[in-house]
Amino acid sequence: MDVIIYHNPACGTSRNTLALIRHVGIEPHVIDYLKTPPSRALVKDLVARMGVPLREVLREKGTPFAELGLGDPALDDDQLLDAVEAHPVLLNRPIVITSKGVRLCRPSEAVLDLLPEDGLKPFVKEDGEVVIDPEGRRVR
Repeated sequence: MDVIIYHNPACGTSRNTLALIRHVGIEPHVIDYLKTPPSRALVKDLVARMGVPLREVLREKGTPFAELGLGDPALDDDQLLDAVEAHPVLLNRPIVITSKGVRLCRPSEAVLDLLPEDGLKPFVKEDGEVVIDPEGRRVR
């Protein structure tokens, strides 16, 4: 399975998502989206493939979201895309792409919906939270 992850190594959720992908035996294409931001057209395409409004993939914490007034409901998608293009940190992460779909993987275990389900082995997040139990079942 071919997997792409738009990743921020400074983000715990992104690190856990990447670890889960590797845990199931897949080495993904890792794109550090702050160093290599997706194009405006790609962001628009990914959001459309997720089937969510663009606002749902914007990050507020630790970004210029408030300073730019991006909470204003009068702003349209083109204006929001302008902001993401100028400040890639506004794009929430991690975004994962597989043959099963595209998803913002928050929480990190959401990535399991995009990966093969067979042969899961126990997995614990960085903070000690169990995601896959000793019997290979997802803990929800």
